[in-house]
Amino acid sequence: MPTRADTAQRILKAARRLFERGGAGAVTMRAVATAVGLTPMAIYRHFENRDALLARIGEDSFEAIARHWDARARGLDPMTRLIAVHRLYLDYALAHPHLFDLAFSMTRRDARRYPEDFQARQSPTLTVVADAVADAMAVGALKPDDAWEVTMTLWAHTHGLVVLYRNKRFTYDDEAFRRFYETSLRRLVEGLEAR
Repeated sequence: MPTRADTAQRILKAARRLFERGGAGAVTMRAVATAVGLTPMAIYRHFENRDALLARIGEDSFEAIARHWDARARGLDPMTRLIAVHRLYLDYALAHPHLFDLAFSMTRRDARRYPEDFQARQSPTLTVVADAVADAMAVGALKPDDAWEVTMTLWAHTHGLVVLYRNKRFTYDDEAFRRFYETSLRRLVEGLEAR
């Protein structure tokens, strides 16, 4: 017999599949219940409401993204790691557009806020970037500066480009946009490098 935790995981898995296919609008308690084989009211035993379910999808996404970034960038020198995590950010945005929106673009009441939450290392994803920035400063590859302010500058740049691209503000296909994104990121990083 499935445990309460097993059922909650099945619900999350079904909700995430719906979300990946159709975004937040596709995640209704009725649709999730149908996908899992439960009644809609049974979902409420595990999640207070739809917002709580979406919030959990978002949190799980943050954790998964951070683990992926950390694993892919581990062992690289700080500057290579810094560029790598920004490439991974673009990869994630293009591969999982609805999850990207939920994690990084949608207004959420539980969203972390700068500076307190970020400096307290409550952002699993931006902490990976901030660590790469701090390490690059420590080895003299980047100019000494406030690591979190530099991290937010980099994020504003890369996030802004991704959002503009996803909102059809470029005529590029994915590959042309990747080249533009990479060149633009390198221009910004070069301005931060120690000379």
